Amino acid sequence: MTNSVWRLIPLLQASGTVQMAIDQWLLEQHLAGKIPPTLRFYTWAPATISLGYHQRRWPDFWEQLSWRGMSVDLVRRPSGGRAVLHQGDLTYAVVVSGLAGSRLEAYQNICQFLIEGWKAMGVDLHYGEAGRNYIHNPNCFGTATGADLVTPDGYKLIGSAQLRRGDAILQHGSMRLLPDFDLFYQVFGEELITIKLPLDQEGNDLMETVIEALKMAACRCFEIHLEVQPLSEREWSEIRSIPVALIGSIPIL
Repeated sequence: MTNSVWRLIPLLQASGTVQMAIDQWLLEQHLAGKIPPTLRFYTWAPATISLGYHQRRWPDFWEQLSWRGMSVDLVRRPSGGRAVLHQGDLTYAVVVSGLAGSRLEAYQNICQFLIEGWKAMGVDLHYGEAGRNYIHNPNCFGTATGADLVTPDGYKLIGSAQLRRGDAILQHGSMRLLPDFDLFYQVFGEELITIKLPLDQEGNDLMETVIEALKMAACRCFEIHLEVQPLSEREWSEIRSIPVALIGSIPIL
């Protein structure tokens, strides 16, 4: 990855179905050699629960949830893992190829920019260790595996998931910045641990601060240059043409 140029797609807010279609499209395009390695950050609107690709069980009431007068979407990621509530979070996505080693080594290779970026913001993160209840917990943030990043006091700040296609990898993950504690409890029946980030900003300013720190860390860790390139109209047309199948009310890419 040394001294290469990566594409940076500007921060984008969209529905979960659109965001997952974009990530899948990016992976397919990179695998085909049509686009360079890519980094992007995005948020979800409306609030969404994303299920792991192989997750087949979830509470029925998840399909009737609402938040601030809007239904909570339920979508399926192309990657693995368990359910994630996307509300007040910032999601990153990396599409790259040519990483040697095991799946976990690839996870940790990519996660290094997250560790360094958050360290520059005053937050030390380390890899989690999954407990025995990992498989049985539908909540991705309920346990922390070796692919997840937690604070010294055990708060899971970032949960990531990965999809491989040939030599290409899509890794995306959720960073909980401004969660609604009541909604989290309503979804998972668990109290969310409060974390005080050493940052003065809130809302969009906080998102921008985190993005800038992580962009700089990515350039250092991967020894790359980032070139800003929004999705073009042609690319949007291709993304919108990705077929969406339905299982119940859940779009599956």
